[in-house]
Amino acid sequence: MLSTSIKDATKEAHLELEKKVVKKLKDIRSDAGYADFLKHFYAYFNHVEQAISPFITTELLPDYQERRNSAYLKRDIEELGADVHGLPDTTVPEITNILQALGALYVMEGSIMGGPIIVKMLEKGGITKGVSFFSGYGEATGQKWGTFVGVMNAQAGTETEEAIAIQSANDTFSHFSEVFGPVSVVS
Repeated sequence: MLSTSIKDATKEAHLELEKKVVKKLKDIRSDAGYADFLKHFYAYFNHVEQAISPFITTELLPDYQERRNSAYLKRDIEELGADVHGLPDTTVPEITNILQALGALYVMEGSIMGGPIIVKMLEKGGITKGVSFFSGYGEATGQKWGTFVGVMNAQAGTETEEAIAIQSANDTFSHFSEVFGPVSVVS
């Protein structure tokens, strides 16, 4: 089942991205710094959303229009007094079918699942506004994740199909990681 294998198969790429995101979060000292951080998410999510839009439809995922997306990030940036100009460059993996699109969406939906941790980290630093995207789905979070996983599992019925979605998820993590640049390690 794809939902079981994709988590294990993307663990390394996920951790690499997570390291960069956490380091950037720890460096945030102001609303302006947080807005800059959000611009990275916005630029990448918006680009991925465009790439998956021919494949992720309401016929496939009925509540797709209700899910968190880059429009929430844009509103958060604007709430912080910034705008979506001067965005970082982004590249996205090749997405030419539903399985690749679901692999990419797995990364995006997963980031929403981890959003409450980001909100708590921001609160510790005194940042309390511009968090609608990372606030996730509230009490509906588990149900939204379950719906997505059900759709993902239904589309990948063979090992070959699973491999396509997994490769796309790994590529999505890697491309997203590039948006944040290199992380210097201090020893």
